[in-house]
Amino acid sequence: MSSGYIRTFIAVEIDNDEVLKRLSAVRDALLESRADLKPVATENMHITLKFIGEIPITTVQRLCNILSENLRFSVFKASIAGLGVFPNIRRPRVIWAGVSDGLDELTRLHNEVEKLTSRLGIARDKEKYIPHITLARVKSSRNLPRLVKIIEQYMDTVFGVIIVDHVSVKRSILTPSGPVYSTICDIKAAEDQE
Repeated sequence: MSSGYIRTFIAVEIDNDEVLKRLSAVRDALLESRADLKPVATENMHITLKFIGEIPITTVQRLCNILSENLRFSVFKASIAGLGVFPNIRRPRVIWAGVSDGLDELTRLHNEVEKLTSRLGIARDKEKYIPHITLARVKSSRNLPRLVKIIEQYMDTVFGVIIVDHVSVKRSILTPSGPVYSTICDIKAAEDQE
């Protein structure tokens, strides 16, 4: 590998086509508001455990090693349900799908990842962790009332269940047409001990 930096994050992937199809359908419905949105491409939808940012390639290798050796979790199910916004419905900046069942497990995973990455000198997140899948970012207040109406319409949508059996360290390359993600390494869940 050449020397340099890689824009990195740690995520749970959405490995369920039905769930992705439903998430994409709601994202497309949001776009019909003609609000000023930057939608997330279907193949980029994921649950972030930790966004790291630009780190040296050597640190990325150490990150994969430390997670592979120390991140322990069992396979679990997460239900993707409900629509939410950051910071609030009056000034939405990020529109996301939430997690109902599996919330505790995802939070525990996030806390473990925080502990392990801090060993590499990576700063801990300051915000409270809220597992979510970003569907779109709001760029301006154009057509906001129409957008809010659509968000409220889909607030209680149930998207389905995903199986969390691995965590991925991802690379993000920013391009004019949006970010391109690739997997650097996967950390698999522990096999259930019989």
